[in-house]
Amino acid sequence: MKILIVGSGGREHAIAWKVSQSEKADKIYCAPGNAGIAEYAECVDIGAMEFDKLAAFAKEHAIDLTIIGMDDPLVGGIVDVFEAEGLRVFGPRKNAAILEGSKAFSKDLMKKYNIPTAGYENFDDPEKALLYLKTAEMPIVLKADGLALGKGVLICNTHEEAEAGVKEIMMDKKFGSAGNQMVIEEFMTGREVSVLSFVDGNTIKIMTSAQDHKRAGDGDQGLNTGGMGTFSPSPFYTQEVDEFCRKYVYQATVDAMKAEGRTFKGIIFFGLMLTEKGPRVLEYNARFGDPETQVVLPRMKNDIVDVFEACVDGTLDQIELEFEDNAAVCVVLASDGYPVKYEKGFKIKGLENFKEKDGYYVFHAGSKFDADGNIVTNGGRVLGVTATGKDLKAARANAYQATEWIEFDNKYMRHDIGKAIDEA
Repeated sequence: MKILIVGSGGREHAIAWKVSQSEKADKIYCAPGNAGIAEYAECVDIGAMEFDKLAAFAKEHAIDLTIIGMDDPLVGGIVDVFEAEGLRVFGPRKNAAILEGSKAFSKDLMKKYNIPTAGYENFDDPEKALLYLKTAEMPIVLKADGLALGKGVLICNTHEEAEAGVKEIMMDKKFGSAGNQMVIEEFMTGREVSVLSFVDGNTIKIMTSAQDHKRAGDGDQGLNTGGMGTFSPSPFYTQEVDEFCRKYVYQATVDAMKAEGRTFKGIIFFGLMLTEKGPRVLEYNARFGDPETQVVLPRMKNDIVDVFEACVDGTLDQIELEFEDNAAVCVVLASDGYPVKYEKGFKIKGLENFKEKDGYYVFHAGSKFDADGNIVTNGGRVLGVTATGKDLKAARANAYQATEWIEFDNKYMRHDIGKAIDEA
């Protein structure tokens, strides 16, 4: 098969690496890709939002399957464009990707179909939002309705912070049009867990659990980021939690989308909060998580192309997902100053240390080749250093050891990824 992957981050690198192991994958392309993805795929200079160009490329090169990695093209309707051209594509259509594209939509869906989540109100008028806050209990959570690179969520501890947050999201448009609408949500306490799943419209198959670290600094301090590291599995995702979610969350979401005439095929990412009252859905994503993919796929035993095809064909009920009985930890190496201001173009040294080392991986999030063919930094999140181990403590030790093999100017990372493991 000829396979095209759309995207350019660490998630897409992990997907390309996994696809390259498939016996079905003869030739892999990635648009636009990055310097790390180039090891497995031919990178194509077409942007992820250039739908017509991507579809034309897929037709011209007789692509058998296109895999959409990123949220923006999915929410923008890239799958609809490909399907209209008779092309096989993995991912939800535009009317289903709204599950991630609009937080107001997903909250209303959960309310309508009794899927457990936090209490909330939706607003499209900042004045009404400010009025609502006057009698609301603190702390409280403000969410920009649309896509905001994983950063459009504010946790406010005081009324003053909350009012400033409404201004930031809806009036100053810090997250652009994502802030045209806003969700104000009750603050929940507990452990966060990420659960990825494959969906074929009817059947849902759950992958192994993971846990992300969103804040820029150690001890969950600093600004929200796209994710500074993750581990899998989560020791807090117990059999009891799994049974509850299978009964009240996972299949219920797939069935709700189908009932709404928005049949979902692709990946549903469930962001869960394990509260004292039981698991609650924090958010949905309509694609693989980043960096969760970097710890989930190295543990997956299946040929991933078989699973992608089963989702497209509606035969997922015939697939049994299998994962290694081990653990994985990913530590993101970022550019100092991320997520606000940072420099690019620094030469990355030490990538060769990962060659032929079983259980150690380096996934490129923001890298490119310079004019001399050197791999240099090209983003806020630069690399995801991932390692496996017999258990989470071993995987964590291995991952942090591997971060020392890489050098570049302004290298920054958190030192407590997976520290919760030690407290479990």
